Amino acid sequence: MYFVKVYVMYKESVLDPQGQAVLGAVHRMGHEEIQDIRIGKYFEMKVAKSERPIEAVIEEVCDKLLANVNMESYRYEISEAE
Repeated sequence: MYFVKVYVMYKESVLDPQGQAVLGAVHRMGHEEIQDIRIGKYFEMKVAKSERPIEAVIEEVCDKLLANVNMESYRYEISEAE
């Protein structure tokens, strides 16, 4: 069994309006030292071992479901689950 963490973020070239709204709120709180905030998605998965490489499984799920690869990038961490 594997434990997988997937992080999905807008690509740097894509405007993040939700992040900009949060940044505006942080500035209104008086925290001008914070210069940028970007919003993303986080997923945790437990994946059973199979004949397919775990990386192939995770990349297929990310490419086809979890991330819009035209606008978002993703990274993942895989560890053995107990």
